Amino acid sequence: MTTTALGEQDAALVKGVLAHERRALAKTITLLESTRADHRERGRQVLEALLPHSGKSIRIGISGVPGVGKSTFIEALGMLLIGRGHRVAVLAIDPSSSISGGSILGDKTRMEQLSMRDEAFIRPSPSAGSLGGVADKTREAMLACEAAGFDIVIVETVGVGQSETEVAGMTDVFVLLQLPNAGDDLQAIKKGIVELADVVVFNKADIDLRATEMAVAQMQSALALLHPATQHWKVPVLKISATRGDGIDLFWQTIDGYRQSMESHGAIAARRRQQALAWMWHLIESGLHQRFNDNPGVKHALPALAQAVQAGTITPSAAARQLLNY
Repeated sequence: MTTTALGEQDAALVKGVLAHERRALAKTITLLESTRADHRERGRQVLEALLPHSGKSIRIGISGVPGVGKSTFIEALGMLLIGRGHRVAVLAIDPSSSISGGSILGDKTRMEQLSMRDEAFIRPSPSAGSLGGVADKTREAMLACEAAGFDIVIVETVGVGQSETEVAGMTDVFVLLQLPNAGDDLQAIKKGIVELADVVVFNKADIDLRATEMAVAQMQSALALLHPATQHWKVPVLKISATRGDGIDLFWQTIDGYRQSMESHGAIAARRRQQALAWMWHLIESGLHQRFNDNPGVKHALPALAQAVQAGTITPSAAARQLLNY
């Protein structure tokens, strides 16, 4: 797909994104996030035009419970990277208000210093109650950011559900941010998040160094059981203080070391191929679900069959079979 096949307005968007214009990038992501059918088609065409220019960034997923200091950490990391000549995009999966549908966290207000830099782009992605939909749009936004010349893309999740799995499934390295002395390490183990992590970081280490050291030791023991080292990488446990800037440089050295190690074995390329295939199947399943819901026969028969299932006059399997035959 080339820009010549696009309408004049969308061709201008593609040209603007490739020229590193943040306004054009923001408009493109808004188009991609739209639920209108005509906007979805336009967004698909724009994304296809941008696709050959994507894929050249380092994709970092960051998760942690509210209050762990993700925004402070990301801002400190972003400023460090910009100082070293990088361009940084931050895509934050933001929980949505159940009333207004809007984003709750407001990342630009939480990363004020970073948001003022021309080398940075910060975009909250409201969940609107649909985790799968967020993952779709976040993936697309990530590709657009890469086409706009951002060589580091950070995907942040609030860490209150299964979004960690979604983010780990679209990034090159998944970072779990933890608090010492808060029981989050055990909670993370229960949720299986540790098994996803490529790097574990304890923030706010300056508050209680002894508690941090103990938490690091506990996490290292847990990793030995839950996340055994591969021949390419052993998951490190770091301690930092984002507010003071301590440990941020070491963190980036760790990420750079991870990238070099995994790239030398072709592991990142393999990971992206698997992610792309998984994304395709996810979109197929989502599309089939949508077509099922839009089927006129299903719409007509569903209320009565649902009521019959609740009343016990028909089995769920029989009702499902009838609906699938439409």
